[in-house]
Formats: sequence, C-alpha cells, structure tokens
Amino acid sequence: MSVEILRLTAFSNDPDGGNPAGVVLDAAGLTDSEMLAIAAEVGFSETAFLVARPKDGSHAFDIRYFSPLAEVDFCGHATIATGIALGHEHGPSTYEFNSKAGPIEVEVFENGDELAVTLVSPPASVRPLAESALEALLEALDWDIEDLDSRFTPAIGFAGNAHPILVADSRDRLAELDYDFDDLLELMETEGWTTIQLVYPDEGDPSTRKWHSRNPWPIGGVYEDAATGAAAAAFGGYLRQFGIAGVGDQIQILQGDDMGRPSLILLTIGGSQMQVSGTGIQL
Repeated sequence: MSVEILRLTAFSNDPDGGNPAGVVLDAAGLTDSEMLAIAAEVGFSETAFLVARPKDGSHAFDIRYFSPLAEVDFCGHATIATGIALGHEHGPSTYEFNSKAGPIEVEVFENGDELAVTLVSPPASVRPLAESALEALLEALDWDIEDLDSRFTPAIGFAGNAHPILVADSRDRLAELDYDFDDLLELMETEGWTTIQLVYPDEGDPSTRKWHSRNPWPIGGVYEDAATGAAAAAFGGYLRQFGIAGVGDQIQILQGDDMGRPSLILLTIGGSQMQVSGTGIQL
C-alpha cells in the first residue's frame, strides 16, 4: 500500500528546532501493525494517522498516534504538526479530531506569514504521586530529594496521558539530566506513565509565566522529547490545581534547549481543558 508520509516539526518554525513528527493525512485501510511499522520507519517520537469522518463534516477525523514502539492515546506535538499539515492542505479552519483520549478541537490560523495551531486538550486533572513511586522515580533519574524545589508538590498530571511532574531546585539540575534508560523505562511501564515532566520556573520565581521543561520518554523509544504538548496540558492542570496560575493565564514553556532543539509551547490555563498553541514547519 502506497502511503504519503509528511514530516514536520512542531512548536518551532525552524527546521532545526521543535519536535519532529510524522503525519499521514489518509490512513484509511491501515492496520495497527502497519501504522506501528510506519512510525518505526519514520523514526520520530510520534507519527499521527488520520482517517476522515465525512458523515461528521469535511473537517472531522479520527486520529491515532504511534511512537516507534507503541500506540499513545494523545500526543500534543503530533497534533500541532497535523494541524499545520491540514492548514496547508485545506486552509485555516477549525478541525475536529476523535482520539483515544477523547475529542480534540484544533484551530489552524494565520500568524503573520505562517500558520499556527491551537489545540484544546482532553480534560486535565492532578492526582498525588505516592511516596514509594516518588522514591523510585528519583532513583531512576539519579536525583535526590534535595534536587526538588520544596515549594512545589510532586504530583501526577493527566491530560490524555499520565505525566509525573517534578520541579527542580535549579536550572543547572535540569540541564544536567542523565538517567538510566532501562531503569526509568521499567518504572514507567509499571506505573503507566507516558513522559516525566521535569520543570524549573524561570529565574526561580514561582509566580513566573515562563517555565523550562525536559521530558524523558523511554516509553516512546527516545531518551528525551524536544516538545511535549500533552505534558504541557497536564502541567496546566498542575498549575491550576495548586494555585500557581489561574484560568486565562498564559504560560510559556521552553523545552528542547538542552538537547539542541529549542521549542516554544504556549499554554493557556482553562477551567478543565487546556489550550496548547504552537507553530510548525514542514521538513
């Protein structure tokens, strides 16, 4: 079967920045094993597959996401990349995606001479991170409890996927990420986590609207994700839950700098669902 595979980067308009994703705009007839094989061949952290739902309108699609190793219920950067691809194909508009994590509304709009995308995430929620799981996570990361900022509570954010959220006590601690891939992979498989959202408030200011982020993702077969829209949405739930930011606040998340692929994720806090915005470019 001949399949057209587009390659884009999301959360940057620079081919050397952002998080690359594959996009298949017409995946009708592809089996799960074929989609997984395509994602493995593309080699990016995620590839999105669309199937049109004409009975629901010309801009309605089923969407599925595959890493090189497994299917994921929701992926933010691949959604942004898909929106950019649809914008080039059909023009700026609002698109409706039906994902395994629930419906996702995607607005594609002109941003100067470029296209940008805003997605509305699945509902974001927060639950406690058990002490035993925190201890195991710190050990897998080769971090100590002193490496965490005591002003912030470790927790698990959810917005389609589960992401433990840890706030580092310094920008240097975040920059020096060096974990054991196999140990963290085993723990994440046991706990059902997708990525680990490691963050630091800009200049250490807890009231900042700018955060630095890194996301280990051994579950997806990659050491680190350059821009993680799903984790950004989950982090929005965390900021809202703990009163760090309120509904309507806009947050900048800087990710990928430490791995040489700078990315900018724009997060708008919602009452339940989060808005995640970014640019993108075809590679």
